Amino acid sequence: MVSKYLPRKVLPSERDLYSKLKGLEKQLDLCDIQEEHKNLKLELIRAREEIKRIQSVPLVIGQFLDMVDKNHGIVSSTAGSNYYVRILSTINREQLTPNTSVALHRHSHSVVDVLPPEADSSIQMLQLSDKPEVSYADIGGLDAQKQEVREAVELPLTCPELYHQIGIDPPVGVLLYGPPGTGKTMLAKAVAHHTGANFIRVVGSEFVQKYLGEGPRMVRDIFRLARENAPAILFIDEVDAIATKRFDAQTGADREVQRILLELLNQMDGFDQNATVKVIMATNRADTLDPALLRPGRLDRKIEFPLPDRRQRRLIFQTITSRMNLSSDVDIENCRFIVSKEHSCVAVVSRPERISAADIAAICQEAGLQAIRKNRYVVTNKDFQKGWKRHVKKQDRDYAFYGV
Repeated sequence: MVSKYLPRKVLPSERDLYSKLKGLEKQLDLCDIQEEHKNLKLELIRAREEIKRIQSVPLVIGQFLDMVDKNHGIVSSTAGSNYYVRILSTINREQLTPNTSVALHRHSHSVVDVLPPEADSSIQMLQLSDKPEVSYADIGGLDAQKQEVREAVELPLTCPELYHQIGIDPPVGVLLYGPPGTGKTMLAKAVAHHTGANFIRVVGSEFVQKYLGEGPRMVRDIFRLARENAPAILFIDEVDAIATKRFDAQTGADREVQRILLELLNQMDGFDQNATVKVIMATNRADTLDPALLRPGRLDRKIEFPLPDRRQRRLIFQTITSRMNLSSDVDIENCRFIVSKEHSCVAVVSRPERISAADIAAICQEAGLQAIRKNRYVVTNKDFQKGWKRHVKKQDRDYAFYGV
């Protein structure tokens, strides 16, 4: 009776059957997993195709403002309205920072993609320019202006310890003003070339946009770009387009321009100033600028670029004609006698007409074109005289509008 309750000895055949059963169960589980993986893979492919279909339709460009929760956020469209929208699950949340350019679905305004900074046409101007190839040697004359710009912009970037030892703060901004064609933009490029800093060039009129708030946002973006790529030189040309004296604006456009100016003033003396970011502004009408922009602390240096005098004309001619193949009859003063080739220039140096450096460059260019027209490889004095008559004598210039 006792042996009746003792465990029965497992036969080898039964042990083999049990192992086979377990193996079949594992194979069955593996088949289920493979089938589930196959179904999920197909579902993933369909989801990706759906995402591509959504992204392939025309999308709306907008700005991401704030994250509400993991799946929702607040965006601003190009129409100026703000929306509480859903965020696609495939988007990396770390890329969704304030003022990021995003692609929105045209019907639901859901965020379907994050755009790179250069994809938004409104901020294409904020891209870093290629390093300018203009050097100080390429600019004739302007010795005093070169010295002042180097002290205000170049030295703080290349030798900041000099200012620390003296115990002063370097200038924040520089204003270049004078008649058109006097070398303001070229000198700004030369400074960027010699400092090795990133050069960002914008025109004041590009800040004026169609929708309210776009202009001040672009001002913030451009200063942020300069700080992120420091050391950098920010050159704003024709700044009088956005920085004229404020008045009691009656239209929305005038009020928007004044808001752009206020944002510019805030960025120039804000709490997050960077000593390795220098601002250079250029204008032909310094008398129209707002006094708040001209005060020390924002534009510490005001450098005038007058029309060149006789000595400056000679230096400009020598610089421009140094790369030209000149005839031996070209004279620097009055074309009545022959001088050596290294002093080659034209008689306009001593003439009373008031011309700019751009006029001198145009005269030299026209002289070269006259030589090409006559199938000659050298430029003669007569070619320069024709260039003078074409660009200067053609019409009398009046620079009273620019205060000179």
